[in-house]
Amino acid sequence: MTLWQGRLPDTAPEVRLFCDSFGFDRRLYAADIRGSIAYARALGRAGVLTPGEVDAIVRALERIEVEFKTGAFVAAPGDEDVHTAVERRLGELVGEELAGKLHTGRSRNDQVATDLRLWLLSEIPGIREGLLSLGEALVAVAEEHLGLVMPGYTHLRRAQPVLFSHWLMSHFWRFFRDLARLDGLVEGIAVMPLGAGALAGNPFGVDRELLAAELGFSGAAANSVDAVSDRDFVAEFLFFAALAAVHLSGLSEDLILFSSPEFGFLELDERFCTGSSLMPQKANPDPLELARGRAGTLIGALCGFLSVLKGLPSGYNRDLQEDKGALFAAVDSLRLMLPVFAGIVRTMGVRPERMAAALDEEMLATELADYLVEKGVPFREAHRAVGRFVRRARELGIPLGELPPAAYREAHPALGDVPPALLDPRRAVERRRHPGGTAPERVREQIALAKEMLVERRRNE
Repeated sequence: MTLWQGRLPDTAPEVRLFCDSFGFDRRLYAADIRGSIAYARALGRAGVLTPGEVDAIVRALERIEVEFKTGAFVAAPGDEDVHTAVERRLGELVGEELAGKLHTGRSRNDQVATDLRLWLLSEIPGIREGLLSLGEALVAVAEEHLGLVMPGYTHLRRAQPVLFSHWLMSHFWRFFRDLARLDGLVEGIAVMPLGAGALAGNPFGVDRELLAAELGFSGAAANSVDAVSDRDFVAEFLFFAALAAVHLSGLSEDLILFSSPEFGFLELDERFCTGSSLMPQKANPDPLELARGRAGTLIGALCGFLSVLKGLPSGYNRDLQEDKGALFAAVDSLRLMLPVFAGIVRTMGVRPERMAAALDEEMLATELADYLVEKGVPFREAHRAVGRFVRRARELGIPLGELPPAAYREAHPALGDVPPALLDPRRAVERRRHPGGTAPERVREQIALAKEMLVERRRNE
């Protein structure tokens, strides 16, 4: 039996097959039952249900929740979605007449919008935990290896020396910003649509503010038309998820490159790798590659959902059913990926000797230019002079430090007395001691600040 059988004939089977959503929205059962219990009590306070009717409905809904949790819930052919399924089962337990009263003043429009918000709010702590754990892993490894120098890259070409810990912390700050974005989302999600009805509001005296407080919302939506159609919170979460996945993709790319034999700076724990079906020797970074690919999928989900929203008239439209597939996939992806990354970071091996071998004197060309600037040479002139010096070393096929003094003077007279220590990568790192730089004291401060912020976050969880 459909919910609209009094007006329309039986729905064509092919239409039911296309429209039914119970196969994927059944995961909303706990949120749907929680909302229904609160709504039953609100109807009781409004005088629509007697205290005995409220008790009977609440007990039956609690039993239905247990059935879902234990896998005992049996779907029926008419279960179009999770809301229909719960109402149908409620009718079996308390009778269809009483079960039908629960929907007084309530539409599936405000019901599903409420369920989705409740469900997402319940999932956010797990995602927050994943981001915190990954941040803690990055900080722990950075602190353990403070002082280790590696090549820094721009355009995937060796650029300037940096601390390995500084590179790790560059990824930490991305994920900490993701945490802040996640916190900001909660305010927009925690607005209750329930009581908006189909679009015009509730005429039965339901106390929406009390209902919102009981369900853990910060308040009730101010406009009933907007309440049933608002999916800004879904789009905002999809943006958060896509950007967090982009950050995971960036970390993936670095870890894949730096753990490759050609770089060899890192070594991935083989428990976080997979093998080849043909080549026995392989240990492939498949989880990192999959995460890199998943970022594209989540970007697509965001763009696709925005395309769904862009042409809708006001009020509820069934197009909005597309919100769940995108949202569920985004939540599931982050819940799966974040613990994997925390494990990879915590267990990876660090190879200082390979990092040291990748450092070369050409990476210190900027040090020579800075030296000239300190001698009073304008930077652009210094840049050109050192550029000629580097070119000469390349023509001769020797490191900068092996060029004769005449080559220094030929590039610029002020280079004739360059201190040998100027071509020391560690000195180059230590010179970058302004806030945000790669000098050990600055990176140590970064790590201390990050640890303090993480501890504060843990304290507030």
